[in-house]
Amino acid sequence: MHMPRPTIISVNNVSFHFENSNLDIMENVSFEVKKGEFVSIIGPSGCGKSTLLRIIAGLIKPSSGEVTFMNKRTEGPNSKISFVFQDFALLPWLTNMDNVKIGLSLTGLEDSEKTKKAAELLDRFGLSGFGSHYPNVLSGGMKQRVGIARAIASDPQVLLMDEPFSSLDELTANTLRSDIVYMLENKNISVNSVVMVTHNVEEAVELSDKIIVLSNKPSRVKKIMKMSGARPRDKRSKQFTDIMDSIYALLAK
Repeated sequence: MHMPRPTIISVNNVSFHFENSNLDIMENVSFEVKKGEFVSIIGPSGCGKSTLLRIIAGLIKPSSGEVTFMNKRTEGPNSKISFVFQDFALLPWLTNMDNVKIGLSLTGLEDSEKTKKAAELLDRFGLSGFGSHYPNVLSGGMKQRVGIARAIASDPQVLLMDEPFSSLDELTANTLRSDIVYMLENKNISVNSVVMVTHNVEEAVELSDKIIVLSNKPSRVKKIMKMSGARPRDKRSKQFTDIMDSIYALLAK
């Protein structure tokens, strides 16, 4: 008998509106992220998906409701929750090594230990020869690998990703998706849950254990879809295309 997975993140009746504005961005959004889960958030463009991810990260306070991490209310950024940005967010005046070391800035490690760990992470993501180079010499996929290496440097438990593959060509995106799944299943890497915002329905169905489908503004949870079957999933199967069709139908309503 399988033991139930513990809840890592709980989003409880979260609503958000900008101060001095009557514009409601989201209303009473609730869902849970379990240990070991890959959760995708999908919804119409401009519905507040990225805002919701930033609320989960503790970067934005909700107008009402709360987010908890390991049963404790989130009051601000947490070193156990890391963020991967769509536009890589690398600092161009720092080497790739130093960009990764930013992820170690709050760990209390000596600089030599930070350098050693950053080098190990760059090596793990196939960038061992690029530590002393600057981001401008890297391809988009390589930049995102540096971004992921930086995000997991502090040994977080949760990785939040805001459309991390949308600016990459499909071949590079596929490789990075495989890297993320490997990371989630690798017991030597601390990350044990992933929450990803995406507009790519196929990507969500391919990667997720659970898909949160949001409505247009003000965003509400239209449906929580639980996926079955191990990854990698067969994109040509009838089950895969049926799930995609049902999500497109939900988004069109």
